Amino acid sequence: MFNATTKFGWQAILAVMMSVLTLQSAYSQGFDHGDWDRLLTEHVVAIGDGNATAADYAGFAKERAALGDYLNALASVDKSTFDGWAKNDQLAFLINVYNAWTVELILTEYPDLDSIRDLGSIFSSPWKKEIVNLFGDKVSLDHVEHTLIRGSGRYNEPRIHFAVNCASVGCPALAEEAFVGSKIDQQLDDATQRFLRDRSRNRLNGNKLEVSSIFKWYRGDFEKGWQGADSLGQFLARYADALDLDSATTDRLNAGKVSIRFLSYDWSLNDI
Repeated sequence: MFNATTKFGWQAILAVMMSVLTLQSAYSQGFDHGDWDRLLTEHVVAIGDGNATAADYAGFAKERAALGDYLNALASVDKSTFDGWAKNDQLAFLINVYNAWTVELILTEYPDLDSIRDLGSIFSSPWKKEIVNLFGDKVSLDHVEHTLIRGSGRYNEPRIHFAVNCASVGCPALAEEAFVGSKIDQQLDDATQRFLRDRSRNRLNGNKLEVSSIFKWYRGDFEKGWQGADSLGQFLARYADALDLDSATTDRLNAGKVSIRFLSYDWSLNDI
């Protein structure tokens, strides 16, 4: 039979267990990107029949303090907490880190620049600047994209190339909303289709498929078997509707019988 001391002892144990479960639940839900979502909603606008966006950097500049608060919140997440999240929450977090810090990088010199490349030099690209406060360290945008996202082996997700934004006209749209783990698969698919519908960057020209240089630079990512796609043609064939391809062309693309040409890239700032 339990005495009062034993009863209170079990109550204490249960309280600790409930606290642990609550903490685990918070970890599994990832991170609240609501502040970034609001900034994007207010300062990113759709252009080009909705297939691209432009950023209102002047508007972002007026809210740089709010952006700074969000960046500080991202920096407050430690690695062990991040590792406890579901993969979708991790990926959403890293994409938002990349995009938010890219906006902050632009604001360091805005409006006195025409391209993000103006922020680099002959000896160092802007993407190699260690400006990102993350997991208790200072890292570069390249580190976020190529080491944590692409190089980690955790995600095998080629569609991230339509989500991370390089602040350039040639880049896929900066989304008007934050990425979140609960719907990231749909968000990535929407971003991919949106980009491929843009005929200024992806189009069938006679018998030749002309696509963005993104597919040249990161071709290997599109050929790693995502949804069974072992070639760039097979990946693109999965988005035949967005590319407006008929069934015969899609079949030839799947079979590697369509010539693919890579278009030049527009590095102009994606300013509104």
